[in-house]
Amino acid sequence: MTERLIALTKSPLFGLAISFLAYRIGVHVFKRVRNPLLSPLVVSTAVVIGVLVALKIPVENYSSGGAMLSFMLGPSVIVLAVPLYRNFGLLKSHYIAILSGIFAGTLTSITSVLLLSRMLGIDREIILSMIPKSVTTAIGIEISKELGGIVPITVVSIFVTGTLGAIMVPLVMKAARLRDPVAKGVAIGTAAHALGTAKAVEIGETEGAMSGLSIGIAGLMTVVIAPILLAFSGI
Repeated sequence: MTERLIALTKSPLFGLAISFLAYRIGVHVFKRVRNPLLSPLVVSTAVVIGVLVALKIPVENYSSGGAMLSFMLGPSVIVLAVPLYRNFGLLKSHYIAILSGIFAGTLTSITSVLLLSRMLGIDREIILSMIPKSVTTAIGIEISKELGGIVPITVVSIFVTGTLGAIMVPLVMKAARLRDPVAKGVAIGTAAHALGTAKAVEIGETEGAMSGLSIGIAGLMTVVIAPILLAFSGI
């Protein structure tokens, strides 16, 4: 690389530009193939990594711009209030079933991490990093920081959970013979956050709405439940 190009990659605009371009490529690919394995997040991540490796650009250069996007994840949590507001009537009509389902899903997610991690002898920091795996990235990062986890590991675990969730949704719903659209949406949003919600929208309007609603509530429940379970687990 020339000195001029190296200097260009150190600009925060480089990280922002390559992120936006990679995501647009991801969206275009997904619209063409409609395959969960090639979701916009998966493709854009591969594109960014490919560019950095091919041009031998230090990840620190990219991070100077990528950090600006990470910063915006915090304020973006406010957007989760939109599905809560839009579907407040549906929440009022089925609030016991919806909240119970989200609570059960959140409790199962956290408990499974604690039990499996203890069985496999995983380090405490890794355990703390994986606890928010089923909540959206914006909330998961903050939970990981508060618990003392490693944020990059948290981001990867959230990414893997959402991707696997989006892929397995049709199979799980069929195996469980789950037909109620509200139940489907709650299950998908609680277990697979935003990536799962993208799949829920494809399944149906109600499923997508309830999945989006569940993302915010599951995040709030995780904030409360995680420290309590950690205290009782002794980890």
